[in-house]
Amino acid sequence: MTTAVRDGTGTSGPPRAASPTARRRARRRTYLWSYVYLAPMMVLLLAFIVYPIIASLGYTFYRWNGIGDPSNFVGLDNFRQIVNDSIFWRSLGHTFVYAAVVVPVQLVLALALALVLNNRRLRFASFYRTLFFLPVVTSAAVIGVVIQLLVSNFGDSINSVLLDLHLIDQHIDWLGDPNFAMAIIILVGIWHTFGYNLVYFLAGLQTIPEELYEAARLDGAGRLAMFRYITVPMLRAVGVVIVVLAVIGTFQIFDLVQVLTSGGPYFSTEVVNTYIYHLAFGGSNANAVQPDIGLASAASFIYGLLLIVFSIVQVLVLRSLAKRRGTSTGRQG
Repeated sequence: MTTAVRDGTGTSGPPRAASPTARRRARRRTYLWSYVYLAPMMVLLLAFIVYPIIASLGYTFYRWNGIGDPSNFVGLDNFRQIVNDSIFWRSLGHTFVYAAVVVPVQLVLALALALVLNNRRLRFASFYRTLFFLPVVTSAAVIGVVIQLLVSNFGDSINSVLLDLHLIDQHIDWLGDPNFAMAIIILVGIWHTFGYNLVYFLAGLQTIPEELYEAARLDGAGRLAMFRYITVPMLRAVGVVIVVLAVIGTFQIFDLVQVLTSGGPYFSTEVVNTYIYHLAFGGSNANAVQPDIGLASAASFIYGLLLIVFSIVQVLVLRSLAKRRGTSTGRQG
């Protein structure tokens, strides 16, 4: 039973609908607290990320050691020097090698372990998840120091065992040999950030309805078939995000390399971030011992552009592959 509403003419009628302006005001009031909560993060983002990027772009046109105000204007010479610097391209190559090895290995291991830990019948599953995630919350610098101590204290013991097994014919300086230093950094990097991908995959697996697996079991499907036709398609969307985040994370490698090898020996483990650091603050591993903020800013700007292009290409490729798989699946259906 509805109640009549009298309008200004004294006649009764249905309730009036809210005007578009009133709806917009109500919507603004609804979302007001969302903007309030986002405001501190936006202020920090603008102050510590956006502004430094814009400011560093101005420094790229100067030769400046970071003291006083920049006055030695050199135009595009900093960019030319970086582009023609072989060490920059070597460090870029090392960064891509690190990402090319760490990302696929981490993703495969994280997905396999996530499938095991997602089993509801597994006892102490929460304990194992915490155990594998612990390295993530540990500082990479601390891990680097610990690894350095382990290698310096037990490196000779490892060499002795390998010599006794006739696997090597001379002692190895694990962090001082260009052939092994990068391999150690890659192994430590895989172990350190492994927990991120594990948690992401676990979150994705828990969104898959259990009814799908139960129906597949009733139809006689095995574990491999359920993984191929249920798990992989259902994880495809979140998998794209995981891959993108994993690649971006590996390109940010710095502290682990800086603590373990500082880019050495002979620039064999120099990555772009340590290269930029050495240019900005000087040191024996930089092109010049004296710091040069202008060169460092130019290198960081070029690296940022390369990462933006690579990220766009990566997303486009992954989307294209997802569309092709969806099309082929629809045709088969």
